[in-house]
Amino acid sequence: MTDSVRLNDIAKAIFTVNRHAKTAPEPQHLYFIKKEAITRLLKEKRAAKIGLHYSDHPKLSNQHSTLLVKVDDYYFHIPPSKEDFKELEHLGALDENYRNPQTKMSLSQAKRVLYQYIDWKPKTKRPIASRKYSSSYFTPSSLGKMEWPPTKKRSEF
Repeated sequence: MTDSVRLNDIAKAIFTVNRHAKTAPEPQHLYFIKKEAITRLLKEKRAAKIGLHYSDHPKLSNQHSTLLVKVDDYYFHIPPSKEDFKELEHLGALDENYRNPQTKMSLSQAKRVLYQYIDWKPKTKRPIASRKYSSSYFTPSSLGKMEWPPTKKRSEF
């Protein structure tokens, strides 16, 4: 597979993961693999830092900046480093008129492409059946545990 085709596949995979991360209930892992892939592309000089943008989503009412990175025909934002503030131009507010190309790729396929690229292996999960419910608030029920018919005779008063 040539580098240009592979780079395009990686860019599509990052786009797909990023799109899903924005609506995921727990997006940390998706944002992690996106950032890892972009960081690796930057080290390999297959992606380029464009500049800094103000974020549309200020943290705790404080304005902050994000790093705009170009991967193939796609643009992504990742957290900037301190050096980025010294070296790159600040482009101001995000340009909402520009959109990345439409991409059709499933999330599972995108994750496979990125896992292969960043050489990431998922941690093996314990089987669900072996997990035991333990809570300090849990009291096991005694319902259905009585002997029937009763084996002890009651003494009469």
